[in-house]
Amino acid sequence: MSEFNSNTPFHAYYVQRHPDAGEIHGSLQSLSTDRLPAGDVIIQVEWSSLNYKDALAATGNPGVAKTLPHVPGIDAAGRIVETTDSRFHVGQAVIVTGYELGAERWGGWSERIRVPAEWVVPLPEELTLRETMVLGTAGFTAAQCVRDILKFVQPTDGPVAVSGATGGVGCLAVMLLAKLGFEVVASTGKANAAPWLMQLGASAVVDRSALSDDGRKPLLSTRWAAAVDTVGGTTLVNLLKSTRVNGAVTFCGLVAGNQLEMTVFPFILRGVKLLGITSALCPMPDRVQIWKNLAGPWRLDGLEEICQEISLDQVAAQIQKILAGGVQGRTLIRIAR
Repeated sequence: MSEFNSNTPFHAYYVQRHPDAGEIHGSLQSLSTDRLPAGDVIIQVEWSSLNYKDALAATGNPGVAKTLPHVPGIDAAGRIVETTDSRFHVGQAVIVTGYELGAERWGGWSERIRVPAEWVVPLPEELTLRETMVLGTAGFTAAQCVRDILKFVQPTDGPVAVSGATGGVGCLAVMLLAKLGFEVVASTGKANAAPWLMQLGASAVVDRSALSDDGRKPLLSTRWAAAVDTVGGTTLVNLLKSTRVNGAVTFCGLVAGNQLEMTVFPFILRGVKLLGITSALCPMPDRVQIWKNLAGPWRLDGLEEICQEISLDQVAAQIQKILAGGVQGRTLIRIAR
């Protein structure tokens, strides 16, 4: 690894508001290290990824990009080039996902980031930096969902539904649940994706309309031992209404709505567990263990089947596509030039 020179400029996808027109736009720009926020560790980023949250940040959504200018990217993997924390060393391969990265703080769509040492996870020996970003926050979140389902439900208890199954979290949840022996029923609005989802491990694929009943019945016939919901809204409501006694539903998304319009009957009559998932604020001991699981007993084969790779200068073309629901699987961003 070449000697680090903090005076050497680096490239980042820089989102700013036009001073005259007021329009928000992003472009690849050259920046200096002194522009980076304060922190203990400087990382030369090799890989990042494109998530729905990143696309919101890249278009200036104030709920994600708290201030402008901004650099998106909630995922980053690379090597340390400078550190003031004795727990790490120069040249060490590391991962940073979640916390404030790519939201309150400039993120991983950059050749260089500076972050607090408390955010940094050493790369597990069994994974490459590239593999960690094919997984990224999406895979990390899917693993959290599966971990929490396993506290209440086992593969022999019945089928598990996964909504938004062609998205990053959804497809990785399908793969992980199938690997662990669950019968997985994938839900999607993309009819042509059914063969792909079956290849990933789904036992069956249903149209998302099957989870879109907007009736007022407090309970529906039981169908699921558990569910992973990535979309929210009516879909989440219907999954809860149709989960079996003592089943569990994890949820981590709200693209279909942020309201939960239902009665308490699934919880008090069937004992259904509603388990919210926060990947950004996952405590470090849990974070390290989840990455160990993904590198070891939960290691997934076939990650290339769900991944397309782009360079940092190609990211602008993908932003509107993911916002429109046109991206299937994971988009890996090659940061190193």
